[in-house]
Amino acid sequence: MRALVVSNMLPDDAHPERGSFVRDQVAALRGLNVVDVELVEFSPGPRALAGAARELRRRFGGRWARGPAQPRFEIVHAHFGLTAWPALAVPTRVRALTVHGTDVSHPRTRLATGAVLPLIDLLAAASAPLVQEIPGRAARRRAQVLPCGVDLERFRAIPRRDARLELSLDPEGAYLLFPADPARASKRYDRAEALAEATGAELLVLRSVAPGRVALWINAANAVLVPSEREGFGLAVLEAMACDVPVLATPVGIHPDALRGVAGTLCAPFDIAVWRSALEQHLQAPDPRIDGRSSAARFSSGPAAERVADAWLAALERSAQRSG
Repeated sequence: MRALVVSNMLPDDAHPERGSFVRDQVAALRGLNVVDVELVEFSPGPRALAGAARELRRRFGGRWARGPAQPRFEIVHAHFGLTAWPALAVPTRVRALTVHGTDVSHPRTRLATGAVLPLIDLLAAASAPLVQEIPGRAARRRAQVLPCGVDLERFRAIPRRDARLELSLDPEGAYLLFPADPARASKRYDRAEALAEATGAELLVLRSVAPGRVALWINAANAVLVPSEREGFGLAVLEAMACDVPVLATPVGIHPDALRGVAGTLCAPFDIAVWRSALEQHLQAPDPRIDGRSSAARFSSGPAAERVADAWLAALERSAQRSG
């Protein structure tokens, strides 16, 4: 089985973290040794979107030498709703799409995503709550949950002192981590900022951090704050849990499921008094840890990739039945 994965989240110097979860999923799919996967990434934005269609047509618009009826890829899987449009330039048997959040929440992007759904054979969302935001009742009924998952090799516990020394932080300091770009309004940096001020801890921010160094910042913190207004999935919570670092999050995306029953975490609507109380033990402890890795493992990239591969195979079987 040959598959092409298309993403409009190409990283650059300003945003080296962009699209890392898609690349992690492609790596996990390749590790299954049951599918040959090629990845094409392009930058976000309307100009790049138009250029992507031309480039995909130029690179993959032809057919295999085996004959005009045989496409080069059996699966073309787009990540993010707008990406599905240029991906139409590639001949294939099955077209797949995973929506991730803003593609079904932003009014203009939601319209564009909704318009392409009739052309999609395999429709997926990153989480079960996100399925309910897909435009169209019929589309929601056929949508599957296919998350990208957390890379347990990259995200693991690192001695807090070692992480802080690597990042030139005070080994004895009290630090909270906001694991997102403050410019993304839905992530609610203002809430994290208010909480840090109320506790007297220093607030660290993940801004333009390469994926390979994110685990250092997580392990350096006393706790990770994810006070989002909304989440398509909730990968930051899983990354913190995989490092056994305390995490406080609002009940959006997969947060309620992932954090359920994990002592030392909080999943609750943002209330500065409640969150401050939950943080006290972690700010006072020299090396606060939770037992979160086993819960994060339920959402790891390996099993998630297996679910994607199974969904591809099932979609191909349905396609063969229709054509037969």
